Amino acid sequence: MTDRRGFLQAAALAAALGAWPARSRAGAPARWPRYHDALSIDGEAGLELLRADDVDAKAVARELAQARESGLSAILLQVTGTGADFEQAVGDIMRTRARAAAHADTFLIVESAADLRRAQRERRLGLILRFQGAEPVGNDLDHVAAFRQLGIRVIELTHNRRNLVGDGSLEPGNAGLSNFGHALVERLNTERIVVDLAHGSQRTMKEGIEASKAPVIISHSGCRALSDLPRLVGDDELRALAARGGVVGIMFWPYLRAEGQPLAIDVIRHIEHAIDVCGEDHVGIGTDGAITSTERTPAFEKQNLELMRDTVAQGVFGPARKAEGLYFFVPDLNAPDRFALLAAKLSERGHSDARIEKILGGNFARVFTDVWG
Repeated sequence: MTDRRGFLQAAALAAALGAWPARSRAGAPARWPRYHDALSIDGEAGLELLRADDVDAKAVARELAQARESGLSAILLQVTGTGADFEQAVGDIMRTRARAAAHADTFLIVESAADLRRAQRERRLGLILRFQGAEPVGNDLDHVAAFRQLGIRVIELTHNRRNLVGDGSLEPGNAGLSNFGHALVERLNTERIVVDLAHGSQRTMKEGIEASKAPVIISHSGCRALSDLPRLVGDDELRALAARGGVVGIMFWPYLRAEGQPLAIDVIRHIEHAIDVCGEDHVGIGTDGAITSTERTPAFEKQNLELMRDTVAQGVFGPARKAEGLYFFVPDLNAPDRFALLAAKLSERGHSDARIEKILGGNFARVFTDVWG
């Protein structure tokens, strides 16, 4: 299926094709006035300058500027490709750390709860290094300790397909955790690495929640009650997640609707449903997108349609989905400070400032503090 690198390269191309058109603040959508005082964490986001080798200087400058403009305190950052082995993952971690260090005025590698607060205080973007899929661990649980020493703080067990740990969301058999998967969860708990169940099958999510002695996250997903797709989370799993202190992040991808392109109101519908099911202490945001805004030029629209047709053909968004008009971002939140836009919309709907702060990042921060110590 379309991988994360392909998606981020598409987003980077869009960025390189032209800057996001500036609008005066007077004519811009409302931003939540408390945003820059809040700790905000995106449960899955990316920047090409930290991963790709072929990003030109203009695109790098734009990504750096928009990383600062985003106002985010931290993001969960996938540091290696899905399916990477141990050696590749180690190399990719070191590359990411080196590139972050080269832009230390913008980025901070987050390895502790104190680092989250430091990133917020210093107005830098915290990078929480993570894997999507446990393939880099291989069949050697001692690799978990090695990865923690290298800065990995979150590991997602599966990524859509079956691996040694268990079934991903696109496996029709819907098997749960393997014996090795149970052993891996136990080792992640021991090493104080957060267990992430995003992309898991329904059983993998359920059994992962039950197996972990520490709170888990589902970093970027949505509510299956609103859009019945395997990639999303059922109400039973949401309740179980909350009962163990976990958090689900609502994503910005087309999964949020069975037909058509999701807009901000669809993100809000999923946030509000999750709050109704599991409470305001267990809901966050995981956009699963690039931090930069996207310029919808004709060249980008052509490339995006090709990418979406390929993604739809693989059944990722469910049966009989139309590729036309779909994007890996939410059009009316297409700005680097999209969290501030979304927060304003939540405020307009009557959500309290305290609740909004939890959704923006407070809930993820609580889990990270609990697990990392």
